[in-house]
Amino acid sequence: MARDPAHPGRAEADTGERPRTGSGDAARALTADADADADAEKQNRIEVVAVFGPTASGKSALAQALAEALGTEVVSADAMQVYRGLPILTNQSEHPTRLVAVRALDEEMSVGAFAALAHAEIDELVGTRGSAVVAGGTGLYLRAALADLDVPPPAGPATRERIREEVAGDAAAAHTRLAELDPEAADAVHPHDHQRLVRALELAEAGHSLAGGGRLWSAATRRPTLILGLDVPREELERRVRERTHAMFARGVVEEVRLALAGHVSQTAEKALGLAEIASLPPDDARERIVLRTRRYAAYQRKWMRRIPGIVVLDGMRPLPDLVSEVLLRVPR
Repeated sequence: MARDPAHPGRAEADTGERPRTGSGDAARALTADADADADAEKQNRIEVVAVFGPTASGKSALAQALAEALGTEVVSADAMQVYRGLPILTNQSEHPTRLVAVRALDEEMSVGAFAALAHAEIDELVGTRGSAVVAGGTGLYLRAALADLDVPPPAGPATRERIREEVAGDAAAAHTRLAELDPEAADAVHPHDHQRLVRALELAEAGHSLAGGGRLWSAATRRPTLILGLDVPREELERRVRERTHAMFARGVVEEVRLALAGHVSQTAEKALGLAEIASLPPDDARERIVLRTRRYAAYQRKWMRRIPGIVVLDGMRPLPDLVSEVLLRVPR
């Protein structure tokens, strides 16, 4: 028994209660633990699921299925699907998709301009739906959608046209000039790759470098992102490419292109694969040429896909529901 300090001769009854000092510390500790758990959950949470894959690999179908499962929408990261007027040629989805058919054919589109549009769409979906799904086979546009790229502004129309004419007239001489302006970029660009040669000269004249950004892909993204890659065996991919191309012609792509070319088409839009072939060749010849070009492009996409840091490669031959289930296991919700 303790002594009653007010009456030294009287023993103080022991009530069994203990001092309540320290209860505030315990509450603060619990709050700190809860905050730490919330921070850990936020760090582990995936806000963006990106689906990359070669043409005809099934990435659009997987992206749409994932969007439905996650209660969100798909943002397209395709350089040509931004244009209205070529839904068949550019294989635009029948489902509502962000950044599809948002530009007229006579408008130019740069990577920098696309990045701003993609970031706004992704941020809006993450803010309102909790996540976004991004799908595309154009590597630079997909990267621009997912990360903050330091993209130099595009050259003015007069500068670009002058350099295009220079490269078209004598690509070897243009490459020699690039070597004088930017030796590192010249080492990275083949003289026969006219498109990259033009861009490298544009950048060199503006004081930038095509080789200046290091690798296109790094692990850094604007938001916590899971990057998926759909892989399909070469033989199966070639079969799908041929089937898709034949279906395009059956659906009326020739008339679609004829109507598109009746108006002005920007230099960006005219790069759509198949546009030049359909405009200049008989249908049968155009179809075979498109099959060949698409097969080559798909092969390039397959090789390039494996260079993306942290990518999770999926077997594109598996049933779609199985792929969706596997992906959802990787996305904490």
